[in-house]
Amino acid sequence: MGDNRRVRVRNFVPVLFLAAICFAEGGDWQTATDLPGVDWNGLSAARKQAALKLMRAESCSCGCNMKLAECRMKDPSCAYSRKLTAVAVKGFGEGKDAATVRAEVKKVADEPPPLLGDPVKISTAGDPAKGPDNAKVTIVEFSDFQCPYCSVAVAQANAVVKMFPKDVRLVFKQFPLDTHAQAEFGAEAALAAQAQGKFWEMHDRLYAGFPDISRQTVMRYAKEIGLDMNRFTSDLDSHKFKARVLGEEQEGEKAGVDGTPSFFINGRKLNRTFDVATVSPVIKKELKN
Repeated sequence: MGDNRRVRVRNFVPVLFLAAICFAEGGDWQTATDLPGVDWNGLSAARKQAALKLMRAESCSCGCNMKLAECRMKDPSCAYSRKLTAVAVKGFGEGKDAATVRAEVKKVADEPPPLLGDPVKISTAGDPAKGPDNAKVTIVEFSDFQCPYCSVAVAQANAVVKMFPKDVRLVFKQFPLDTHAQAEFGAEAALAAQAQGKFWEMHDRLYAGFPDISRQTVMRYAKEIGLDMNRFTSDLDSHKFKARVLGEEQEGEKAGVDGTPSFFINGRKLNRTFDVATVSPVIKKELKN
């Protein structure tokens, strides 16, 4: 995705359920020939067109009421459409006809994606964190300070940390989305605050004041939490932490982050909404293991 990342909010999902996230989007799903998370390697041009035709016609099974191609474009974090498009590509790649591939897609459509993805390596050195360094469970959050669903997720993440004070460590990673105009500035401001030992104080104010991350507002927050204003201003004006923000974005993309907030539990991406009811059983299982 890189610099082409764009944002759309699925406003038909109630915020209270955190079911929607801010995510990458691009182009018209009815004409696009490349879809987020779909690997066309090994398919001839004709078979790729056959796969695209199927993806534009078959519905996603996640309940979004969108076609597979539409869901990949508008909600690339959807594990259902990711799985079903992979089935389609595999079928066409094996030389099967459209009817056979369609039957295979329908067969697996009602099978939910795994709760947790495959483990990936994510560096947490130097990142702001809550919880003990020796915690048995590390939760890594990739987030955006102007994403509405990230702002709501704060309470859920705090509740999980509070529930497992000795066993859970929450690590925060920057993932500002391109069309959230102030998100990158917010990310740099948070890291500048971290440099003075005040990351979480700035984090809490940025989300509490959502969606305003204007310079004037951020400067007020900096004064309220007692930052060295000369140093903070210099760090912002010089974009001291811009490269670090970009590095964390790239790290997230490599790990499979395609929307915010995205959470990884001991290196495995959570394919469900992050809330206490969903996450606490996962943590308890991790502790037993």
